Amino acid sequence: MKRIGVLTSGGDAPGMNAAIRAVVRTGLAQGWEVMGIRNGYAGLYNNNMTSLGARDVSGIIQQGGTALGSSRCPEFKTEEGRRKALRNLEERAVEALVIIGGNGSQTGANALSQMGFPVVGVASTIDNDLYGSEITIGVDTALDVALVAIDQLKVTASSHHRAFIVEVMGRDCGYLALVTGITGGAEYIVIPEFEIDAEDVVNAIRTAYERGKAHALIIVAEGAKYNAHGLQNYFAKHHANTGFDLRITTLGHVQRGGTPGAFDRLLATRLGAAATEYIAQGRFGVLAGLNKGQVTPTPLSEVVTGEKPLDLNLLRLSEVLNTL
Repeated sequence: MKRIGVLTSGGDAPGMNAAIRAVVRTGLAQGWEVMGIRNGYAGLYNNNMTSLGARDVSGIIQQGGTALGSSRCPEFKTEEGRRKALRNLEERAVEALVIIGGNGSQTGANALSQMGFPVVGVASTIDNDLYGSEITIGVDTALDVALVAIDQLKVTASSHHRAFIVEVMGRDCGYLALVTGITGGAEYIVIPEFEIDAEDVVNAIRTAYERGKAHALIIVAEGAKYNAHGLQNYFAKHHANTGFDLRITTLGHVQRGGTPGAFDRLLATRLGAAATEYIAQGRFGVLAGLNKGQVTPTPLSEVVTGEKPLDLNLLRLSEVLNTL
């Protein structure tokens, strides 16, 4: 092994840069040259690569986003596009590839692996929906960003005796909403994994008002049937009377842009280092993830087909906490 490549793909996540840094520096320690591939699979397809040294990744560990960039690449979804990417790697004498990203990214990684190219994935997505890692790079920071927003909204909500419906990211996974709701003291949590009646949300807000609370907080996941927009339409259509003046807030991509905290920096460093270690061992076609506190490899073929369950006991816990 003389030269490896590293790319980030899909949605950016706080901690991606720490993973890039770890791959580059542990790769250099192995005696390899490390090529940084710009803009994800688009860079692989367009042969946009550059050699990275230790100084090139100095000062990025504390930065959010991804220094290598990420963009969509429809061409890579075709076999012809992937073959062009492999030709580019061969032309650059890149012998193995580290792919940092979530579900879509690891689907691409698995496709390259199935075509015979040595690939190792690194689990990174704020959605925390990737099979093969109990928690992924970016989740902890995204939760902290959401929680800061929730705490601030509760201040203004109490001042004006309002109810806030707050939508958080997560695609079709309710993890962010569930944990944000519990740690933010929400009156009700709406997630895709558990179907609800919109009238239950109305009742939760009304009950909070009748108990004399100064505010009410509902956390909803963007992938839920009744997300913020859906609930807003329901409330307007049914002229819901909750006692509170109602406001809608969508946190959106602000959750991606946080400065990575210590947990995400350490997790990303551990997973990035594990990726180069797997390459050195000749262990390819796997995802480096965290399970029971340990970094473990999971076959990419399982990662792209497996479903990561959500602990619904947490949802039941939130219901108990909010009955008083």
